[in-house]
Amino acid sequence: MPATIFEQGVDAVSERTQNRAQKSERRLAAQLAEQKAAEAKRRRQAWAGGLAGVAVAALLITVFVLVGPAGDDESTPTAADSPAAGAPSTDAPDPAAGGTELPDGADPALNTPPTVEAAEGELTELVVTPLIEGTGPAVESGQTITVNYVGILYNEGEEFDSSWSRGQPASFPIGVGGVIPGWDQGLVGVTIGSRVQLDIPAELAYGTEPGGGRPAGPLRFVVDVLGAQ
Repeated sequence: MPATIFEQGVDAVSERTQNRAQKSERRLAAQLAEQKAAEAKRRRQAWAGGLAGVAVAALLITVFVLVGPAGDDESTPTAADSPAAGAPSTDAPDPAAGGTELPDGADPALNTPPTVEAAEGELTELVVTPLIEGTGPAVESGQTITVNYVGILYNEGEEFDSSWSRGQPASFPIGVGGVIPGWDQGLVGVTIGSRVQLDIPAELAYGTEPGGGRPAGPLRFVVDVLGAQ
């Protein structure tokens, strides 16, 4: 039996209602999909930004480690780096762990930091003063020596560098221009196990003008020669 006008109207209304519900569901689904896509994009951007930040930080650290602080590109090492171009040896014994390892027959006084006092008057030439005579072989040019040392301003007595304060001796080549001239000239020929005082005029140290962290003027060092190879 054919549907009545009322039944047909009801069917039409029901169909329109279903269509509207389906369209509403599709719009809601589309909105949810857009929200998820936007959230995923924000997460990707945040992740990429974090990686970029880490990469930049790593690059800056690498540049600093390889290049060092800006403003001092001269080849002569600074006082803060010690009189040598090389860094202190990392495998040297730690005095705090039982004393510095001394060469055979060395004076036990080399286990104790020296007291270095200021001098008076003008210093015009290198003066090497033995304080403790070592019994080992003499240091030769081109060898790498291991030393403990204290450095002060010659007239003022102000300490500007010390391996003792770092807790370990330092190692570097000698007699080949890797250190200030006063060290190259004053330590070649010194016997292993010696403690010597080096009074170094400005022209054999860092010059007369301060700069780059270097001390100006004449300097006094007390150096313990612990080894050479």
